[in-house]
Amino acid sequence: MQHLREGHAVQEPRILVDCLLATCTSTIAIVVLRRYAILFGLVDHPSKRKQHVGHVPLVGGLAIFMGVTVGAACYGQFHWFEKSIISTAFLLTLIGALDDRFDLSVRGRLFVQAIAVIAVIAVSGVYIHTLGNLFGHEINLEWLGPPLTILAIIGLVNAFNMMDGIDGLAGSLELVSIAAIALYSGADNLRGSLILLILLGTASVPYLMANLGMLGNKIFLGDAGSMLIGYLLAWTLIHMSQAPQAHLSPVDVLWCVGLPVSDTLAVMCRRMSQGKSPFKPDRGHVHHILLRAGLSHRATLLSLIAIAASFACVGAALRHLTASSGLHLAAFIVIMFAYGLTATIAWFRQEAAQKKQADVIPLKSIPRPLPSTASGSLNSARSPMVAGRQ
Repeated sequence: MQHLREGHAVQEPRILVDCLLATCTSTIAIVVLRRYAILFGLVDHPSKRKQHVGHVPLVGGLAIFMGVTVGAACYGQFHWFEKSIISTAFLLTLIGALDDRFDLSVRGRLFVQAIAVIAVIAVSGVYIHTLGNLFGHEINLEWLGPPLTILAIIGLVNAFNMMDGIDGLAGSLELVSIAAIALYSGADNLRGSLILLILLGTASVPYLMANLGMLGNKIFLGDAGSMLIGYLLAWTLIHMSQAPQAHLSPVDVLWCVGLPVSDTLAVMCRRMSQGKSPFKPDRGHVHHILLRAGLSHRATLLSLIAIAASFACVGAALRHLTASSGLHLAAFIVIMFAYGLTATIAWFRQEAAQKKQADVIPLKSIPRPLPSTASGSLNSARSPMVAGRQ
């Protein structure tokens, strides 16, 4: 078996070595960067919206990028497309790290993301030029292709950024997506872009272990990591569904990232219906809803992994049942709508219950008139006030 470029089989032992290098590099980077995170200000502080304990280093994304870069350099047989997305991924990782440190504006981040996508399109010529054969007709985008590509990639980048709300979630969803892509494309079709995703997955394992407390002190992914994951996934999905010998249909792409896409669209639609910016942070994502419903962090994580895997499994089942991309798209839209409606109703009910509870608590906190007699009566009158504040 020859180790060649795009379209040819590769030697599995060589890929295993490259993946091992990516994992080891990521592990070493975590150990080193964790020590200097405070020095560079790359730490996440607890707040009303961020309810973790202590100051946690935001170095997961930097470590993953270093692992991917070393693994890719050792593999060394990528086309211009893979080289261009690795180069522009460095730009996004850098901007993400600066955002972690200085809290950049949304417009600034979106502008840099758009520039990165445009650069890859200009260098490689890869973009969304067709939506596939839907209902008997090939949907060619022509001049709409590049703008839609920019929108799609920025959308998935920010979808993973928004889903990075509890320990292990963004990294786990990334691994589910990579597994789905490998399942859909077939194990015998290892391509340059898919190999890049495999390197991303293996470089993410040490981060996941550290994030879940299994590798020393906890670290967070940070915007650098969530942007990196979404960016590499988005470009790989586009490339594998638009290449001359595509192994994914454009609709298959949706099933591979079904949960991040569905949840982000549901949250954005709900925010805009309330007159808010779709990018305004709140605690309305599905992981917040499940936590407020009483699930533990670990149970929430496992539940969302199962939902993401279910999206991929439904898509895989439809591939075997029918070849109609139109039916696949219709099924995805129905499931996405049902998911969004369920999540939105659950959020509004939780908000109504919280508001009702907030209206009741102040009434219980109103102090009673203090008797002016014995000191013992004074102490007994204070106790309801203390209980009310608690």
